[in-house]
Amino acid sequence: MPGEIVSAVEKALESKKKFNQSVDIAVNLKNVDMSNPSNRIDEEVVLPNDRGKESTIAVFASGEVAMKAKGAADLVIQPDEIEGLAEDNKKAKKMADEHDFFLAEAPLMPIIGKRLGTILGPRGKMPKPLPPNVEVESLIKRLRKTVRMRSRDKPTIHCPIGRADMNIEKIAENIEAVLKRLETKLERGKMNILSVYVKTTMGQAIKIQQ
Repeated sequence: MPGEIVSAVEKALESKKKFNQSVDIAVNLKNVDMSNPSNRIDEEVVLPNDRGKESTIAVFASGEVAMKAKGAADLVIQPDEIEGLAEDNKKAKKMADEHDFFLAEAPLMPIIGKRLGTILGPRGKMPKPLPPNVEVESLIKRLRKTVRMRSRDKPTIHCPIGRADMNIEKIAENIEAVLKRLETKLERGKMNILSVYVKTTMGQAIKIQQ
């Protein structure tokens, strides 16, 4: 693992607070036309280590799938609840903001898109359709360690990769995994990365020397 990443994480964690701060990275891109939607990044990465706080998962499902999801997900939404959510804008937004990932049985996707698309879409949280006979518990477990890299029309990507009470090497491994995945999505790989910073919630941004 590059020592530069470990050193930057160590410096970032020097800022101690009374609460357990989140640790994030910010990646600035160069020579990438972000006005072209095909160049924008929307990628999920399964971290080698958890990020100190599991991702929260909500599932739109009924019947057997809903039963299986109840023991694994944070929230299970039955089909007859979708309309009520759509009519309560405040409740729908709260649900969207409180959950990192959404899953849904494939037949429910059209109604979710029609009734909740304006809430979930702009947040990058439209549900992933569940394939038939999928082991929903296994998929949820995988998503618990997953983070999303998402850019819009600006050449900067923010991504959570840990918590301040985590082992420094594990945070560094998470950063390395995210950067490696990002490089595969950029036309010129590392050459399209201008700079990378790591910071805690309240701390100073520390540049990772490349």
